[in-house]
Amino acid sequence: MNIHFTLDTVTYSADLSNPLDISIPLQEGSQNPNCYYAENPSFQTIRFGETFVGSVAEGGACNYQKVTITPHGNGTHTECYGHLNNQEKNLVTIHQSLKKFWFVARLISIIPTKITEEDLNNESFQDLKEIAAAGDEVILQKDIEEIFNRLDNDSLSFEALIIRTLPNDTSKKAKQYSGTNPPYLEPSIGAFLAKENINHLLLDLPSVDRESDKGKLSVHKGFWNILEKDGAKDFSKVRKSATITELVFVDNAIQDGVYLLNLQIPSLEIDATPSKPVLYKML
Repeated sequence: MNIHFTLDTVTYSADLSNPLDISIPLQEGSQNPNCYYAENPSFQTIRFGETFVGSVAEGGACNYQKVTITPHGNGTHTECYGHLNNQEKNLVTIHQSLKKFWFVARLISIIPTKITEEDLNNESFQDLKEIAAAGDEVILQKDIEEIFNRLDNDSLSFEALIIRTLPNDTSKKAKQYSGTNPPYLEPSIGAFLAKENINHLLLDLPSVDRESDKGKLSVHKGFWNILEKDGAKDFSKVRKSATITELVFVDNAIQDGVYLLNLQIPSLEIDATPSKPVLYKML
């Protein structure tokens, strides 16, 4: 099935029969990526005493299971600014925030930079110095800017950015990140991407921010434009429809470039949910 669509007066096409799925299938147990000490996903067979068992293998008429997951800690997930919102005062959910599901996306590949003591003493890394330690692997804003500058001649605009970190291999599909201080984004990148009108950020890391960053969550706040006022979060100018998708996996066979992105979520009234981002080549 081919579709045709127009962007900036130019007509493109995409073959919907050739999807490039960049989500990680979630299965029961430990063979999934895991972060922030989340419990492993559980698929539990439903039983009603002696009268019903929800397992065909055990003699039941059909399979009937309860699934227990932790969206932020188990596999590919998409989150909204409700992740940082006081949910007792105002419920903000990904279902409310993500109302459109098709976007033009740019895929880029970046090697994180290993931070040195010299870097931490550099004034240009002041925000990083507050949270980082020598040896941290960080995606730097200047590296993203350099890629964006090379794209100036490419007039096609995009509102979703997908970051694939290098080296890249299938071990990411079941990597246990908790307590390992995995790579993360420089604190200033969130605000930078917001100014660049990137509304949807996807990456193959467990978080845009450092695993332990003293609660600053600078990239999250900058990307959603959550301000600080009198020591409290100010949501007056928040980017309500912007989303962050973490723990994707982009196979090496998928080349850097522009794609049509379909970002799907289940209809759950919660700040983050498992998601299925799928790419299609634009022709």
